[in-house]
Amino acid sequence: MENIEFAESYEYDTRLVGITVPVILFDGERNSAFKAKIDTGASFCIFERKNGERLGLEIERGEEITISTATDSFTAYGHELTMLVLSIETYTKVYFAKEESFTRNVLGRQGWLDRVKLGLIDYEGKLLLNAYGEK
Repeated sequence: MENIEFAESYEYDTRLVGITVPVILFDGERNSAFKAKIDTGASFCIFERKNGERLGLEIERGEEITISTATDSFTAYGHELTMLVLSIETYTKVYFAKEESFTRNVLGRQGWLDRVKLGLIDYEGKLLLNAYGEK
C-alpha cells in the first residue's frame, strides 16, 4: 500500500461538464485570470487567444505548432509564462489558439499535469493536489 499526502483540497462543481479550476497566468506585472478544465487526454496546456492578449503578448510571436484532435486540427502558439493553478505556481510553456473562435481552456499533460500530484474523488467533487516533488 502506498500513502500519498496532498497539501490542497479543492471542491469543484460536479454539475458542470469536466473538472474546472481557477488559473492565473503572469508575464511580468500583467496577469490574466480565467477558469480551465483539467484534461488528462490533452498533450499541452491550451488557452483562448484572449487570455494571452490580456497579458500584452503578440500571440503569433510564440512557437507555432499544429495540434490534432479526433475531429480536426488547429494552430496554436507557445509562450513561456508563470502559471498559478490553485496554490501551485510553475514556470511553463503554454499555448494560445490562433483563432478567436477557439473558446476552450485546458490544462494538459505537458506543462501542468507533469508538474503535480493529482488525486480525485469525483463522486464528492474533490480534487487533491500537490506540487510534484513535495510531500
